[in-house]
Amino acid sequence: MIPGTTAASFLLVVVLGAMSPGPDFVVVTRSALAGGRRAGMAAGLGIALGVFAWVVAIALGVAAVLTASAIAFTVVKLAGAAYLVVLGVKAWLAVRRGEYRDLGDAAVAERLGAGAAFRQGLVTNLLNPKVAVYFLALLPQFLPAGGATLQTLELAAIATGGTVVWFVTLAVVVGALKRFFAAGRVRRVLDAVLGSVLVALGLKVAAETA
Repeated sequence: MIPGTTAASFLLVVVLGAMSPGPDFVVVTRSALAGGRRAGMAAGLGIALGVFAWVVAIALGVAAVLTASAIAFTVVKLAGAAYLVVLGVKAWLAVRRGEYRDLGDAAVAERLGAGAAFRQGLVTNLLNPKVAVYFLALLPQFLPAGGATLQTLELAAIATGGTVVWFVTLAVVVGALKRFFAAGRVRRVLDAVLGSVLVALGLKVAAETA
């Protein structure tokens, strides 16, 4: 078992890391804007599942192979970068079409569904090899000497829980501002800004080295 103080410290680090601006933050924010609180939460759950998958991959040694292989790392990185650009372009296209209305019952069918938001969160995280690098560097600092796979899985559960807490909180906050964000003009501006951020993040990821 991981000691309580170690688990608490690890949880704090994970939450602070999740709070830092990046692709996951933007995806959850835009999901909550496009589909409401439920879609934002679903995107956060997708991201959390991605985190769990990466930590399990580390426990099994898969992530170490990925980060050790320049070709594999580059392939996953470029796929992730392309996905972010695609999401950004979709936001731009929504602005170009100008099909915004104040979000009421008539617009429910146009909202982003929870399933689609979940997939966006999951894919965004799984196609970001920097997550593997981050946890490969972080986990040894919290594992006891000779730590077993079971203890790594305990940390995976903690990391998943911390990620869920932060992104669900973010979705709830965005959802609480629903009336402000529901205005068509505001949505247009936010889609333009968040779309640009997603494209910029995609290009940044593509240009980064391992």
